[in-house]
Amino acid sequence: MVNRYFRELSVAAALIVVLTGLAWFAPSFFEPQPLLSRLTAAAPRLVVACGIAIVIVCRQIDISVGSLFAVCSVGAGWLAAAHVPGPLVLLATLALGAAGGALNGGLVAVLGLPAIVVTLAMMVTLREALRLVQQGVFINLPDGVQWFGLPMSLGQLTVCGIALGILLVLNWALGSLAVGRFVYAVGSDAEAARLAGIRPRAVTFGVFVLTGTLTGLAAVMNLVQSPQVDPSTGRLLELEAIAAAVVGGVAVAGGRGRLGGVLAGFLLLTCITPALTYLGVKPYWDKAIQGAIILLAVVADGIRRRRELP
Repeated sequence: MVNRYFRELSVAAALIVVLTGLAWFAPSFFEPQPLLSRLTAAAPRLVVACGIAIVIVCRQIDISVGSLFAVCSVGAGWLAAAHVPGPLVLLATLALGAAGGALNGGLVAVLGLPAIVVTLAMMVTLREALRLVQQGVFINLPDGVQWFGLPMSLGQLTVCGIALGILLVLNWALGSLAVGRFVYAVGSDAEAARLAGIRPRAVTFGVFVLTGTLTGLAAVMNLVQSPQVDPSTGRLLELEAIAAAVVGGVAVAGGRGRLGGVLAGFLLLTCITPALTYLGVKPYWDKAIQGAIILLAVVADGIRRRRELP
């Protein structure tokens, strides 16, 4: 049991060590309202990280989620500024995200193009098209959009609850439903999965659509946290999501990983920046430490795979 969950347990242990150190040296880190604000700001990124983790488990990659996140944010902002009802804004944004994911999935699954090339092209195309259309102009949102029209603290809890609920549902689906086992099977060996009666192309297409839909949801969760929409939002989001997945134990070669580990990895990486601030460490160490953690995770995954080889 310990060997099976070693990666997830090690990340959780590292997170506990970081939080214990903060509790000892910087107890103000745990003040309720600032802590809730940090968790709320990070919640949309966690939703995207869940989608990216599933894509990687399926032995694919999607580096266009940051640009798609920006497009969905601006699209939702346009609709909200036009006083479209909130539920319709949500549905339209989910559909926009799903359409972006379907385009990626179609090119990868149907045409057989490399996912890294497809999503890189999509990342650049969407970001530059958005820059051309919006020209960097912020979108002002009407009253009632922030926090879903709820009091701020209740709205923050709602955003965090949505993110946690999405993670729990997806974690259950991957472990308990046939479609979840199909994702692991395709990620482990697509040809063996095909011989077993699974349709790898359909599974691959589905995980890209799911990731796009989750990106649209994350865009709405981010939208309600500010009175304006920044068209440059989502930069480096894809790297943060991939880092959380890899650190959380998702195998870069596909076929292995759990969303519980992704949550631990995400929280560990998310804690680093504010932890350094509270501890009085120079902020430029942030990315260096994150990079070292990611490198260690990749090296550990490589060593594990080599030991599993006959």
